[in-house]
Amino acid sequence: MNNEFFDALSLLEKEKGVPADYLLEKIKAAIVIAVKRDFGGLEAVNVEIEPETRKFKVSIIKDVVDEVEDPVTQISVDEARKYNKKAQAGSPVEIKLEPKQFGRIAAQTAKHVIRQGIREGEREQILAQYESKLNEVVTAVVEKIDPRTGNATIEIDKNEAVLFKNEQLPGEELTEGQRIKVYVADVLNSDKRCSLKVSRTHKDLVKRLFEMEVPEIYDGTVEVKAISREAGSRTKIAVYSKDENVDAVGACIGPKRSRVSNIVEELNGEKIDIVRYSEDPVEFISQALSPAEVVSVEILDGEARSCRVRVPDHQLSLAIGNKGQNAKLAARLTGYKIDIRPESGFFGEDEEE
Repeated sequence: MNNEFFDALSLLEKEKGVPADYLLEKIKAAIVIAVKRDFGGLEAVNVEIEPETRKFKVSIIKDVVDEVEDPVTQISVDEARKYNKKAQAGSPVEIKLEPKQFGRIAAQTAKHVIRQGIREGEREQILAQYESKLNEVVTAVVEKIDPRTGNATIEIDKNEAVLFKNEQLPGEELTEGQRIKVYVADVLNSDKRCSLKVSRTHKDLVKRLFEMEVPEIYDGTVEVKAISREAGSRTKIAVYSKDENVDAVGACIGPKRSRVSNIVEELNGEKIDIVRYSEDPVEFISQALSPAEVVSVEILDGEARSCRVRVPDHQLSLAIGNKGQNAKLAARLTGYKIDIRPESGFFGEDEEE
């Protein structure tokens, strides 16, 4: 194995980032298989490659016997002493192969393994990069948009990913060169390639954006307890502070609404209701129906998690929301089935009961 081989390994390590040790292990394993095949299925093959001294050694091991029955694995005493003068029956002997005997095998194997090793090494590096981003928000650049499907090809740290149309915000019009924030929902690892599953509709995108904008959430002073979202339209986020001197809702809104405004802008104008979390379900449900005022909350069944809420008559539509959105988001946020009634009771609940 000449110096050019080791020079090539060093170059690959620098240019492709594939460790030379990784490639050498692959090459050694492949040469062992190739030598076994060329020597009739012999099992005992030893390959040593030393980059420091730039030495390469391939040898086979045979059992020394008085009478050879299997020439693939055995060797006579007289023949063994050509390789080791002290060879005796019952002991193994190492037979070093000359370069011409393994040179062709090594060259062909090395080429194949280097190509395969580069692909695998790069893939493992990409996978490691991807896994470090899992469940995080990253900045991506829109490269191109498929006019037929609406899917966007985006670049994340020099790697490509696809932001599918159903993972984009409803009504969002992305443009080439635009910088956007996406949530890494999953890392898909198949035999051929690994890829990222990214989203702008995932509810944890909002949670991570708040962590980035609100230092009190990042350092743990304020905790996000629950979140519900209709992507592109409205999000409700429940926050709580362990420190009674810290206003959790105020911290998330920020001075002059600066913190929440940055998030709303990133989400293309999506409305965000920040509500105060409470261990008391009555209080939490009242907060969750914001911006509507709540007159009373009656827990109907604690185990089934159902309740009846009364609101002022003039706020009934606000509490329910457009197409029931406010009520649905509040139900998801609290985990309760919420029956909203007007304060006057004009629904005729006596007849229903």
